[in-house]
Amino acid sequence: MNKNLTALKPALVWKHFAAMTQIPRPSSHEEKIRAYVLDTIRSFGLECHEDDAHNIYACKPASKGMENRCGVILQAHLDMVPQKNNDKEFDFLTDPIEAYVDGEWVTANGTTLGADDGIGAAAILAVLEDDTLEHGPVEALFTATEETGMDGAFGLKKGLLKGDILLNLDSETEGELYVGCAGGLDANVCFEYTAEAVPSGGYSALEVTVKGLKGGHSGIQIVCQRANANKLLFRLLRRWSAAHEVLLCAVDGGGLRNAIPREAAATVLVPAAEVEAFMAETREFEELMQKEFAGIEEGISIKAAACEVPGEMIARNVQQSLIRAVAACPDGLQRMSLAMPGLVQTSTNLARVVSDGRCVRMQALLRSSVNSEKEALGDAMAALFELAGASVELSGSYDGWNPNMNSPILKAMTESYEQLYGKRPAVMAIHAGLECGVIGGTYPNLDMISFGPTICYPHSPDEKVEIASVAKFYDFLLQTLKRIPVKA
Repeated sequence: MNKNLTALKPALVWKHFAAMTQIPRPSSHEEKIRAYVLDTIRSFGLECHEDDAHNIYACKPASKGMENRCGVILQAHLDMVPQKNNDKEFDFLTDPIEAYVDGEWVTANGTTLGADDGIGAAAILAVLEDDTLEHGPVEALFTATEETGMDGAFGLKKGLLKGDILLNLDSETEGELYVGCAGGLDANVCFEYTAEAVPSGGYSALEVTVKGLKGGHSGIQIVCQRANANKLLFRLLRRWSAAHEVLLCAVDGGGLRNAIPREAAATVLVPAAEVEAFMAETREFEELMQKEFAGIEEGISIKAAACEVPGEMIARNVQQSLIRAVAACPDGLQRMSLAMPGLVQTSTNLARVVSDGRCVRMQALLRSSVNSEKEALGDAMAALFELAGASVELSGSYDGWNPNMNSPILKAMTESYEQLYGKRPAVMAIHAGLECGVIGGTYPNLDMISFGPTICYPHSPDEKVEIASVAKFYDFLLQTLKRIPVKA
């Protein structure tokens, strides 16, 4: 296993990315990576500071003869999504990422890699370090806690940024320029209950598990129509409970709000006389799901196994309402865009379902490039769960980023890419919540583009970044900085 990332090219980018893999930086625990970035930038002799929202801001003067160019802001986020395989022993708060070279890719051993958006942040550090580059005035903005709510972008104050152009380095397909993104909305659901003692006899306890799903980014991979572990789990429970008794004791499904759930588990009680029938139902349902998701999911595993009888269960008056509501909850792709073929317009991801003895909490992330559609979907989900007896909070709403096809920086970057690689880049919008939408709300006059190297399976332990694409992405960034127009 080749772990020497520093031997890869471009050397400065990989040097900084390799260093970042050794520093824990899950969302909301970014103190160490901020300290590294601040110390590194100061070692270059440049001005930098941390703002009240824990963003890091730095500036680098123009190279000689480029002082009259428009100012450019290079922007990336510092946090990463902490996801690991179930059998992987790993603590994201203390352990370094085990990154290694796998053929034409860099990946990690059983965890997310953090190329999203570590490569973007590393590229900015490389630009700040390299005094041989040609560029106008450059500002660097490293935002905080993007993956769990874009906290840093929302906390960005007016008056900090001086540039005219923002280059967001957080896209995941080389050769594509992004000029728009979806807005988002969080749906937080709570079924409160008073835990009840389990029946004294006549029941057997089983742990039902859903595993082996691909998961992935709930915006980018939602178009793949991958299975959602929470939905499969509750679909099975609903299927069984339509004609049989089942008592739900505990549930723990999914993880982060912006990751399609790969695994879910529930502890249930079934009448002892029906255990074999439940096992058979589970096997039949597994086969059915394997057929239903053929060509999409190859590793679906849905099992039921005997376990220790728990001491308490979710209140009876909540269980069936919960099972029905989760089974009915909208999830996945809701509508495709007519304006831009191939683009998802609206989606939702039922990311988390977990009980804690007092409440079953659920979290879903809704996305849409049409604000009214996003709001309508939120209202529909709230109505569903409120009818089932839950409380619902809709929060964290942010607008999308509307494309400007007449953007000067889009024209310049399209020409630069064609000069470098002999073909025009694809101009895209993305069904994900890029920080451009939030930053553009505070700085509405910025001309913005998002681009990056090729990263596959972000937000999952299969995440990997293509080595050759990092070199192309960085060369394109440097060519763009050279060609920034003169300030009017």
